[in-house]
Amino acid sequence: MSLYLTGFGYDIHQLEKGRSLTLGGVSIPDSPHGPAAHSDGDVLLHAVCDALLGAAGLEDIGHYFPNDDPRFKDISSLELLKEVRGILRAEGGKPVQLDTTVVLEEPKLTPFRKQMSTVIAKTLGISERRVSVKATTNEGIGAIGRNEGIAAFAVAVISMS
Repeated sequence: MSLYLTGFGYDIHQLEKGRSLTLGGVSIPDSPHGPAAHSDGDVLLHAVCDALLGAAGLEDIGHYFPNDDPRFKDISSLELLKEVRGILRAEGGKPVQLDTTVVLEEPKLTPFRKQMSTVIAKTLGISERRVSVKATTNEGIGAIGRNEGIAAFAVAVISMS
């Protein structure tokens, strides 16, 4: 009998002009800015990792991949997600479903949402229909609304055997 558990993840980064933007493992072309980060700064995948780890009752992403460790400098967050999948498997866990939201003023992410869902689902070995990627703006309010930051939220459901 499987036990189903839920976890929540959140990540935020400042944005810098001239940096590339990768979300959900997908490069977003022509972005005016990208995240200031030790890794590639993929806030969506960082939130997903934290949600999956949290659902299993494990430590957060910073515990496994510290931002002062040179091994993780500029690493693709897809590599981190693969590692998290392995950590879950070692604990008897398996991803079941993800619901995510990215908060960013620009660029618009609608054209990339399906590709992000596909990449995440493939990396985790689950159906695309079980990965929801949504995007919204902050309506010009606060640091995100002024294009100074980007954030992502994720809720994960895992099964534990």
